[in-house]
Formats: sequence, C-alpha cells, structure tokens
Amino acid sequence: MFQGSMVALITPMTASGDVDEAALEALVGFHLDNQTDAIVAVGTTGESATLSHEEHRHVIKRVVEIVAGKIPVIAGTGSNSTAEALELTEAAKLAGADAALLVAPYYNKPNQEGLFRHFEALAKGVAMPQILYNVPGRTVSDILPDTVDRLASISNIVGIKEATGDMARAKELIDRCSDRMAIFSGDDPTAFELILLGGKGNISVTANVIPQLMHDICAAALAGDRELALALDNKAKPLHKALFTDPNPIPVKWALAKMGYGHVDGIRLPMVPLNPSFEAGLLEALRLTGVNID
Repeated sequence: MFQGSMVALITPMTASGDVDEAALEALVGFHLDNQTDAIVAVGTTGESATLSHEEHRHVIKRVVEIVAGKIPVIAGTGSNSTAEALELTEAAKLAGADAALLVAPYYNKPNQEGLFRHFEALAKGVAMPQILYNVPGRTVSDILPDTVDRLASISNIVGIKEATGDMARAKELIDRCSDRMAIFSGDDPTAFELILLGGKGNISVTANVIPQLMHDICAAALAGDRELALALDNKAKPLHKALFTDPNPIPVKWALAKMGYGHVDGIRLPMVPLNPSFEAGLLEALRLTGVNID
C-alpha cells in the first residue's frame, strides 16, 4: 500500500509562527509535481510537538484536501499519552488520511510490554492502517524486534519506520516481519541500503528539498539496482549531511524558506532558526544537488 519516497513534510510557518497556508498548499503541489510517493503530515519534521491539537487536525485535513487522492497521506498522530494518540488518530481517520504514523511514547520510558499495549490499544481503537515509528534517539523508548514481531500480527499495523540507521536491526526486522508488515527507513543516509535489504521505502527529511531525486533513489533500490541507487544517493549525500547540522527540522525549514516555502524565521520555540555558521554549508549542499536559490 505504501512504498517509495514518503516525505516527512514540514509545516511551513510565517515569521510570527502561524501556519503558512499558502506555502503549505504550494509545498504539497511541489511534491505532487515531483513524484513523491506519499506525504507524511505533522510528523516530527512537521513540528507535531508544538502544534496545538486544533492546528494538528487542520494541517492533516488541508494536506488531504490538497492531495485529493493523488497519493497517500499518512498522518503523524503519536503521543506519549495513549488517550491523546487515540484522539488524534481518530481525527486523522475522519479527515481522510490513509494511515497513521505512531511514534513510540516519549519521556514516560515504557517497558516493552507497555509499548506493546500502547500500540495494541491504538490498533484496536481506530480501524485504519497504522505504522509504528521507532526513533530512540528522540524518544528514549526503543521498540525492540521481539515487540515489533508481536505487533506485526495485528492486522492493521502495516509497517514500521525504523529510524535507528542500524542495518543489522533493519535486516532482523525484514527477516522476521516483512511477510506481515512493511519495513521503512527513517534515516536518509542509509535508506537505500535498507530498501535493498527488502524494505519498502523511506520516510524522508531530504525529500522535502529534492523530491524527484529521492523518488528516483527509492525506485532504483526497490528495483534491486544497487549501482544506480548508489550513484543517485551520492548526488543526495551533501544534503543528507547538511540537513542535520542543526536539529531537524531547523535546516530543512531554512532551506525550504530559501526556496519560497515559508519564512526563514518560521519555526516555533524551543526550536530556533538555523545557526548562521551553518548557512554557507547548507547553501553549498543545495547547489551541489542542483537546487536553485534566488
């Protein structure tokens, strides 16, 4: 159902921090024109942590409306509160999202049984496709392979975004679970390698800026063409690196603002605009990957 290059879309904002409605519409159009395979709205890169619930629901609804069924829309609806995640996931379903992306509960530090019961409750509570999201570098919680294996037996848990960048972990998940769920990368520098191992795609930060190239990388890897995937990924490497010089989504929002989508100061505290010391390097990475900045 879901595969290829799936952009972890930013939420464009004005200088005052309001959602930039015109930029959001233009950015979604940019992805529709450049072969992005699916859009993830209001995930980590979309600043889900600092959007109000009303804004969260609104952005998902607008993305669904703009996409108009052309590609899948996956809504970030995870929370460290199971009740809150249920509420957001139900709202995403009502808005017409095709699936929910559910990050591991953060801050609480649940054990593996707690993680299993959290995701089980969401799957039972909302009848829509659901994708787990494992990013222990942000959440501290790590959904271990044994727990993923248990969850893969729940019919509407259809995938996992594995963002550790650990290829041994990716291979174990693919070997154990890929007959029941899709394994997606959440780490741009290693994404094509995960797909070549049997993964189905990449939920990507870099795709915000170079959607066509990221689509092409994923398509080559899905076709099993290692040589082409590697050659294409080498073109994207400068951005894979430069977009993480400051914490995500700071660099990618700055880059997109330079491309005309949002404002360079359009980010919410506690995140702050890009450190000026990183600007020259990011501009050079954009140039090397063929992005024209006026």
